Amino acid sequence: MPSTHLSLHYHLIFSTKNREPWINPEWMPRLHAYLGGTVRELNGVPQEVGGIADHVHLLVGLRATHCLANVLRDIKAASSKWVHQEIGFNPFEWQEGYGAFTVSASMIPEVRGYIARQAEHHGRRSFKEGYVGLLKLSGVEFEEEFLW
Repeated sequence: MPSTHLSLHYHLIFSTKNREPWINPEWMPRLHAYLGGTVRELNGVPQEVGGIADHVHLLVGLRATHCLANVLRDIKAASSKWVHQEIGFNPFEWQEGYGAFTVSASMIPEVRGYIARQAEHHGRRSFKEGYVGLLKLSGVEFEEEFLW
């Protein structure tokens, strides 16, 4: 084939250190915008960013040349620095791990809606319930004692 064609979409989830509710609703929209801007700076495409006080969800399009672990590292580092400098909340940090799930193009609208409705979703289900459900739905093997 003379050219390359890709459809690489990822649903990324990561939480604050120890799932502390550090993301204040007053500056949450600014953080979400900053996360999307960071994805753009990394030559990715932010398709949706959302979350609540203790975690975020990003739907992103990436290139074949991206290394997923490096993208997550750079997003977390830049956004932590932003919170420290712009918000002045120095205890803020992200948990080391993350969830990353591939998303087919046909499912992008559904995942975007899910991310946009995080506050409503977590009014009914805890982060743990939702995350474990997503792991099971995606066929990811895990040991629950190592999730938290």
